[in-house]
Amino acid sequence: MLSMNEIENAKKTKNFFPEGVCPIRNILSRIGDKWSMLVLLTLSENEVMRFNELHRALGDISHRMLTITLRTLEEDRLVSRKLYAEVPPRVEYRLTDMGESFIPHLQTLVDWAMEHSEKIMEGRTESLH
Repeated sequence: MLSMNEIENAKKTKNFFPEGVCPIRNILSRIGDKWSMLVLLTLSENEVMRFNELHRALGDISHRMLTITLRTLEEDRLVSRKLYAEVPPRVEYRLTDMGESFIPHLQTLVDWAMEHSEKIMEGRTESLH
């Protein structure tokens, strides 16, 4: 584990730990995948959702990938899972307090993407020609 002094020195030099454990790379690799941010935003909008509700809301995610994404977000303590002892079992997902605290930052990224998506898509189209 890195000491606070090492972390502060890295911040000062903008060194993102290319070797060893980098907290920035570690977090981005977990939440920067194709589905994690969409799951977090969907839960933020709906507060509590069951698995199939999430699956329908996201549309084109497979059951397997949604399961993996939810497990990862739960492991990172961004999402909580509550199992009810019923027949059939009922499972609900919601954001944790830490997950809620991430949403404003994620929303800033979404806002930026919406603002610039047209120019980005134009650039991609131009690069094909």
